[in-house]
Amino acid sequence: MHVVFFNRSFYPDTAATGQILTDLCEDLVALHGCRVTVVTGVPLLPARDAGRAPARERYRGIDIRRVRGTAWSKRRFIGRATNYVTYFLSACWAGLWLDRPDVVVALTDPPIIGLAGWFAAARARAPFVMSYQDLFPEVTILLKDFQSPAVNAMLQTVNRFLCQRATRIVALGETMRARLIENKGAPPERTVIIPSGADTKAIVPGPKQNAFAARHDLTGSFVVMHSGNLGLSQSLETLVDAAACLCDVPDIRIVFQGDGVMKPELEARARALGLTNVLFLPFQPKETLGESFAAADLFVVSLQAGLAGYIVPSKLYGILAAGRPYVAAVDEACEVAAITRRHGCGVMARPGDARDLAAKILDLYRDRERLERAGASARAASLEFDRTAQVAKYMSLFTSLARPDGLSIPGKIAATSQTE
Repeated sequence: MHVVFFNRSFYPDTAATGQILTDLCEDLVALHGCRVTVVTGVPLLPARDAGRAPARERYRGIDIRRVRGTAWSKRRFIGRATNYVTYFLSACWAGLWLDRPDVVVALTDPPIIGLAGWFAAARARAPFVMSYQDLFPEVTILLKDFQSPAVNAMLQTVNRFLCQRATRIVALGETMRARLIENKGAPPERTVIIPSGADTKAIVPGPKQNAFAARHDLTGSFVVMHSGNLGLSQSLETLVDAAACLCDVPDIRIVFQGDGVMKPELEARARALGLTNVLFLPFQPKETLGESFAAADLFVVSLQAGLAGYIVPSKLYGILAAGRPYVAAVDEACEVAAITRRHGCGVMARPGDARDLAAKILDLYRDRERLERAGASARAASLEFDRTAQVAKYMSLFTSLARPDGLSIPGKIAATSQTE
């Protein structure tokens, strides 16, 4: 089966959607024998010269087609928008030259890339799957330097168009599925749920005292970690402010592990507050995540208020696999909150409230038995979201759509894919 994906971010980029798609494609090739082609952009990693990235590349059996677009700073709307549009136009052109796919899948980086996927699928008369990672225009509230009713209306129109024409629509959780149906006109019988998941064999609970902890002088501290992209959606300045509230507890360390557009601002905020209990570490490759996660006593999973269902924090699944508890600073409607309540693997805090976040961290710092129980519950919960099982759901979906009678069984697919 030949599956074609459209998404600007892919290996070796560290953006969440790029990492999720890379893992999915690797498993489709290795575990299910698929032929996979990805139409993506040039890498945006600072350490890599994007101008030298090859237009065609093979990575672990995946055929990568890199199309050229601008690579302006994502911190301002004009740069982000220009990058999106130039990649979109190049991706549409690349779609004309693909070998015939059996299924075409578009993600949401950029939010209009689904149109390129739909066009390629229509031209090949292939099923089209729209896999939502973020929902627009709601997510544009993160771009504080630009708010345009005209752009928001255009993005809403694009999403309603794609939801009406996609053969199947994939959401990351129940709240996102409800948003798609209620706000984008997605047909319920064609809208299924497949969470991101994590590799529970590669990420396992490990000893806190390890080489990673020793290397970064964390062995004698109670480590509260945020790991992953330091982006606009997580309200991470709240965690820096919580660190200020906790500075009188000498053995609590707040660790940010990862890179992203917010990192310079967060570092500057910590310096301005004179914080010595905050540590910034670079992005860690997935091969070392197990050890770095084990160095933490507690994680923080956060999302700005009002974004529940429009963004789903995928970093949660790796935390669960590592058997570590967490504080979820998210709205009650967020998928993370539902998992937290169902499995008892973390505690809730009010999003954007630094004092409440600090209080919840301090509660778990003082109650080590509760901390240990929540960690054990986290590992047990992770098995429900094992990445191999989620990839198998994608494969089942693709197989049903590629069959001549695949469109006649939407109820079966929807029922088997809703896991949250």
